[in-house]
Amino acid sequence: MISTKAITYKLPKESLSLVEEPQIKLFEEDFGAITKKDFIGIKYNQRIYNVNSDSELIAESKINAIGLFSGAGGLDIGTQLAGVKVISSLDFDKDSVATMRANKYFSSSVHLHKDIKDITGNEYKTIIKNNNPDKLILVGGPPCQPFSKAGYWRTHENRLGADDPRNMIGNYLRLISEVKPNGFVLENVESILHPKNIHAVDDLVIAIEKLGYNYKICKVNAIEFGIPQKRKRVFIVASKKQFKTELIKTHGSEKEIMLNPKLKPYERVIDWIGKYDNIMYSDDYDSTEGKYFEDLLAVPPGSNYIALTERKGYSNPKFIAGKRYWTFLLKLHPLQPSWTIISSPGHWEGPFHWNSRRLRMKEIAAIQTFPEDYHFVGSRRSIHKQIGNAVPPLLGKKIIEYLTENI
Repeated sequence: MISTKAITYKLPKESLSLVEEPQIKLFEEDFGAITKKDFIGIKYNQRIYNVNSDSELIAESKINAIGLFSGAGGLDIGTQLAGVKVISSLDFDKDSVATMRANKYFSSSVHLHKDIKDITGNEYKTIIKNNNPDKLILVGGPPCQPFSKAGYWRTHENRLGADDPRNMIGNYLRLISEVKPNGFVLENVESILHPKNIHAVDDLVIAIEKLGYNYKICKVNAIEFGIPQKRKRVFIVASKKQFKTELIKTHGSEKEIMLNPKLKPYERVIDWIGKYDNIMYSDDYDSTEGKYFEDLLAVPPGSNYIALTERKGYSNPKFIAGKRYWTFLLKLHPLQPSWTIISSPGHWEGPFHWNSRRLRMKEIAAIQTFPEDYHFVGSRRSIHKQIGNAVPPLLGKKIIEYLTENI
């Protein structure tokens, strides 16, 4: 599915001109060799895949899926990559629905532009009948704002948690009770398991059991499943049958690989976005000119503002460690996974490219493992939000494969 092509990337030393010499040497040591006068040469394996060509369209499958809170289709893509046809998607955001409709990969799906509160299981009867699946699953990630760390600045007493009107998990469960699928996947942020939210999780588990499902709560980091991005999420995977297998990670750190040689190394971000560091992919948003431009230039790849503090031995400290968000001036390292791609970053929130520019839409989509030929609809802000909110498709594939093993 994923094509690989060996290429040598040239990282211009000019982009490191404001990085202090000791930090440059540490950075260069990561590459071992091919350091030239004007550039650092990095050998990488270009990873891309496509889904909209006829040869990649999903064949008829005996297991079908209904997507809820589909967004740009990250989990839906993963579902079809796992061999399960998505017969319907649902989202209340018009750009997201337009994105799904714009891709031939979902030409067999009925795309509904509705709020889940306004839809019932009866509306899926005709869609299900027309496809006549042997088994049916529901997949989706209800809005995560009530459980997001982004809300932790508020006191616990003032956070609404399960009572938050943005909490759509109840409507997701309602549709499960009405459609009665063989299994389902419910995705949410890691902080759904925070002690503040434990009562909501307990209620959710009780509801799942009352509906007659067995379940697994899978706390995952995307890098452990071949995604070039550190992204922690929780998937509740449920089936009418007993689970016979466990979700097993496929990638690990060097230390973990020594203990378990079956694991693969974490994916390097350059293998996924190296090809897009080309003028043909540039746009008006590349520039990082502004208040902290020179500070960003001084941050070595793989670091953030803390590299410019006394803690790191910076000769003329610009900041105090621990006084800024972790993502402030955060810069990618080409040989490491990316940090989490978020939907609406602030002006100086990373990750930035190692060449001190903003990431391009192609790069953001690739870090999320969207197919290269996937079409997005909307403004740049809208598209960034669609991509940032999505489940990485290749992570979704692993989760759906795990569910289909157990239904």
